[in-house]
Amino acid sequence: MREKELEARQMEMAKILSALNAQREKLQLIHKAKQENIAALETLSTAEELDINLVQMHQSYELKLNNDIVNQERIIANTESILKVKQKEVHEAHKKVEVLKKLKEKQEQQYYKEFLLTEAKEIDDITSARFRLNDAGIN
Repeated sequence: MREKELEARQMEMAKILSALNAQREKLQLIHKAKQENIAALETLSTAEELDINLVQMHQSYELKLNNDIVNQERIIANTESILKVKQKEVHEAHKKVEVLKKLKEKQEQQYYKEFLLTEAKEIDDITSARFRLNDAGIN
């Protein structure tokens, strides 16, 4: 049961990690779009005829991209904090599994120890019985 809990926690963490990677890729795409927009603005500024409407459109787009970057960074920060919580949960579940394994090993060792003691007692009883029979037969 604890191993299943551990697996479930690991799956949750894997999903969050996957989402985090997708969010980081999205942030990179936004940064790339911003660089392309800046390059387009520079190209417009060096053109022979300056189109003010087109420049304003690119500036507005840059503001939108800046807002998108801030929002995406917040999303990433939130996802990273969730990931840290999930990592702690996985660590705790793993510790529980390990504790149970060690407990099982101790119980198994105790069982074998008791089994060997019982077996030794039985052998002693058999030996004592033979010794008594031999003593009784000799007398």
